Amino acid sequence: MSPHRPPRLPEAQRRGIARARRLQWIWLVFLASIVTVIYLALGNSQAMKTAWVEDMLSFVPPIAFLTATWIEDWPPDRRFPIGYIRVTSIAHLVSAVALACVGLFLVYDGAAALIRTEHPTIGSVELFGTSVWMGWLMIAALAYSVVPPVVFGRLKMRPARELHDKVLWADALMNKADWMTGVAAMAGIVGIGFGLWWADAAAALFIAVDVLRDGVRHTLAAVRDLMDEVPRSVDDREVDPLPGRVRAAVADLPWVAESRVRLREEGRFITGTVYLKPRDGTVDPHRLAEAESMVRGLHWRVDHVSLVAVPDLSDVRAAPV
Repeated sequence: MSPHRPPRLPEAQRRGIARARRLQWIWLVFLASIVTVIYLALGNSQAMKTAWVEDMLSFVPPIAFLTATWIEDWPPDRRFPIGYIRVTSIAHLVSAVALACVGLFLVYDGAAALIRTEHPTIGSVELFGTSVWMGWLMIAALAYSVVPPVVFGRLKMRPARELHDKVLWADALMNKADWMTGVAAMAGIVGIGFGLWWADAAAALFIAVDVLRDGVRHTLAAVRDLMDEVPRSVDDREVDPLPGRVRAAVADLPWVAESRVRLREEGRFITGTVYLKPRDGTVDPHRLAEAESMVRGLHWRVDHVSLVAVPDLSDVRAAPV
């Protein structure tokens, strides 16, 4: 059985991470400009305030991604003998919890504004000697906040799938929430302009519920990953097919009579143990090492999967092959 080793990403995946990191740095620059523009046009609108808080929250996933990809490839040490591959799962949990907590606060804030029947007012501002309704400036700021998230959200989805990076995927969905926030807030501003006092708070509540829903969904997915759930796809919609390939490859070995697998997801990698019972009851170390190398060669994400030969599988609590 081979000793544990730090993951070695193929060159294509290393280039993919480098491109994703550059994309995130560019997005952070755009995000900083969006937050600044929204803040300058904030006014008394509840929807604008909610949009601004949601945009501030958008800093968490890209920063978590950049931090996780920096730490992920650190070599093992005495405190972490298997390395730091699980830091991506932790970053996913941090991003999801932040999203859920802020979503919960925004739902309360928006609902309270509706219950109190607050009537927001949008005044005018003097620009170049002309009185301009502040709502137009708010709508312009929100329009600017809509376009970049649409572009960057789509750009992030492909590398998220290629790298099996759930932090990057959550960030792409966060970008979806960003542009939805902008559109909903614009509807609220227009509603105020037509004298519909409830439109602003209703738009804010709509945004908040969507943020809370995404936050809860990603928090549950991140917790399940840390609880060693069966590996799932990056969008958490289906079971990851990669463990099935491992099971099939082990089952096809002619000298294996029976086997059990314990596979889990650590960050972007599949790790775990395969317990097997040889047909002739004897263990050839060279044959076992070759089989382990074969399993790890199935895909770049298969790492730290060890094969262990045992005489009896009755006491092994794992999924059968």
